[in-house]
Amino acid sequence: MLPGAVVGWDLTAALVLGDALGVPTTAAAELLPVIEAVMVAKLNEQMERPNG
Repeated sequence: MLPGAVVGWDLTAALVLGDALGVPTTAAAELLPVIEAVMVAKLNEQMERPNG
């Protein structure tokens, strides 16, 4: 974690949550890094805006 920025997700926790929800582990492992990259970029863009 950096002050004022998001650097990533806890992917271990995300995989466990996906498993608990019935998401196949291989699908989650394939998709989560891609989703994480987009979400981190968008969250950081949003935090840089003056209205947050």
